[in-house]
Amino acid sequence: MSWASLLLTAWSSRSPSLLLVVMVSRDVGLRVGLEGVQTSMCSRTGSPMEESNLGQDGDIVLEAQSVPVIIDGDASRSAMILSRTLGPLFIPMISYLASCPCLSDRQQYPNFFRTIPSDINQAKVMARLAIRFNWTWIGAVLSDNDYGRLAIQVTDRQFLASEAWSTATDLLHNVALSKVASGVLGVAIRSAGIPGFEQFLRRLHPSDRPSDFFLREFWEKEFGCSLSMTQSKVTALSKKNISTASHANRSPLAASIPLCSGRETLEGVKKRFTDTSHLRAAYNAYLAVYVAAHGLHSLLSCPDEGSAPTDNSSTCSSPYNITPKELLEHLNKVNFTTPHGETFFFEGADIPAVYDLVNWKSTPDGSLGMFTIGRLVGSDLHLNESAIQWSTGSTQVPISVCSKSCLPGTRRANRKGEPVCCFDCIPCTDGEVNNETGSHQCRRCPIEFWSNTGNTACIPRKVDFLSFNETMGIVLTTAAVSGAVVTAAVFIVFLHYRHTPVVRANNSELSFLLLLSLKLCFLCALVFIGRPSVWSCRLQQAAFGISFVLCVSCLQVKTIVVLAAFRSARPGAGGLMKWFGTGQQRGSVCFYTCIQVIICTIWLSLSPPVPYRDLGFQGSKVNLECAMSSVVGFAVVLGYIGFLACLCLLLAFLARKLPDNFNEAKFITFSMLIFCAVWVAFVPAYISSPGKYSVAVEIFAILASSYGLLLCIFAPKCFIILLKPERNTKKHLMGR
Repeated sequence: MSWASLLLTAWSSRSPSLLLVVMVSRDVGLRVGLEGVQTSMCSRTGSPMEESNLGQDGDIVLEAQSVPVIIDGDASRSAMILSRTLGPLFIPMISYLASCPCLSDRQQYPNFFRTIPSDINQAKVMARLAIRFNWTWIGAVLSDNDYGRLAIQVTDRQFLASEAWSTATDLLHNVALSKVASGVLGVAIRSAGIPGFEQFLRRLHPSDRPSDFFLREFWEKEFGCSLSMTQSKVTALSKKNISTASHANRSPLAASIPLCSGRETLEGVKKRFTDTSHLRAAYNAYLAVYVAAHGLHSLLSCPDEGSAPTDNSSTCSSPYNITPKELLEHLNKVNFTTPHGETFFFEGADIPAVYDLVNWKSTPDGSLGMFTIGRLVGSDLHLNESAIQWSTGSTQVPISVCSKSCLPGTRRANRKGEPVCCFDCIPCTDGEVNNETGSHQCRRCPIEFWSNTGNTACIPRKVDFLSFNETMGIVLTTAAVSGAVVTAAVFIVFLHYRHTPVVRANNSELSFLLLLSLKLCFLCALVFIGRPSVWSCRLQQAAFGISFVLCVSCLQVKTIVVLAAFRSARPGAGGLMKWFGTGQQRGSVCFYTCIQVIICTIWLSLSPPVPYRDLGFQGSKVNLECAMSSVVGFAVVLGYIGFLACLCLLLAFLARKLPDNFNEAKFITFSMLIFCAVWVAFVPAYISSPGKYSVAVEIFAILASSYGLLLCIFAPKCFIILLKPERNTKKHLMGR
């Protein structure tokens, strides 16, 4: 007995208006059976079928000269052969177990349909499960052919089984494999019940189906009794051209066991034969019969009288003249709702993927049982992970990886010559981040952002400038304030001893003006420290340029006065000093300083320095500095200071051999040498220093040159005034 024949019999009294066609495989070939299960069918004339066509149990037996549809193909290879053979005849073929993806090709198999999903979907489900559980280290067990390579099973500790063996009861109940097979997670053909099928099976009796030798053998083995053939049953078999002799010996137990009483029943029997709780292949066969029935029903349906014809009912085909080609067209359009409420339709040769997800668990009695823990419907995967019993015996998902996933802040680097799932985790470089697990690359932060400590996020760069709070800023501030304080102290000393010869020598007014300019030089260094702003950037260079020109101008005028004083002592040069009186000295200093004021005014008016965020420097900080919009303006300011310094150095060098006690030219010479050396070294150091360090270099140059002038010029005088007052006399100064 085949499942299909059982299904046909079960529907004999439950499905009117359906014509069912089934083809059952036999050892000697193919036997075509055409059974109709209706008691009233529409024909071209609309009259009921004649009773002469009724077969056993009220079934209608139609004599057809051609086979309109075939339900078979329990293996993909036989389905391929049958489909190619029947294709030129346009005979539709519906398979319930042929799952090879190759059968989806409508060019090669235009007449093929199936009620089982293509195995390509099964492979995708298994891949989705592996991805869901983060399994990357996987061993495959498969048959060495194109079909076998479409699905995989995970080996070692955890098995991920395809439907070929996830529901295999012989493996499930194999004691030797129980330890290995425990925890199997598999994909299975979807299971469903068939309404009324269990009741039909339990009502089966050999007396009602004398020609069913499968049922007869099962009956004798189940109840341990022998079924004897009555003469009427032998006569019935003879009418069906079945050899009674060949089947008389079919039951080897008949000679050694008692006769059956006739009261045996399958109502209380619990065997695989009567268990319909997990019908898988049988349900697919059930659907295949339904598909054929709906296709035939659509083909044979007659339009109601007086109604307009439709595409499917423009003509009324006769059940005696069904052409396979017409039926093939109707099968392509099949769309119905199953008894379970599911919508059934074809996508080419295939149906939407529907699978059960099963798990082999240990039962209380120690054996293995198969339990459904999820289902795939189309693209929706429903899985109860908490119900899974893994091979380890726990509910914790096992780990199967070659290399653990790279944490955020790192990236994957494949190992040469190894599988792609084997890799090293390389930390992201500074300025790059990765906030994902298992990422192949790090991404660079936007230009105003930088990576955090763990390289997992981009954070805004910190604004960096020379502040009063940092160590370098504190040191420079202390040096500048100290210089201003020392200068003020010298000013007070000179003011107190302003009537002494040392102070009055070489114009004491210029000495006080020089001290004032030096104090401004020290204080202008403080303008460079702190957060740059529009006004601080402009004030920095202006204060620096003007203060130093005022300082160098005083030294230059002092040097000129010394030279003029000694030159006027020569015969014929008595009127030379009238050109270098007090008024002329003041005017000269103002003239030299005004030139620098004009230069700074023009520069700051046309293209002043502005605050600038230097984003080019790669790091976690953004340099905030005063950018020189016009390098020419800054160069002119420095060039003018350098010109006055060189001129002053030249004049002081010429006056170096004048009497020592009265002459300070040699101190001016030494101080200007220091001044020029500092600013010559400043230029390359300033250009090569990044960010706030360039500001620090400029402050250092200002302080170094200011301290050089203060110490070289005023330290000797303060030494005489405070420590050697006996030298602070006109007689001593004029001694030489």
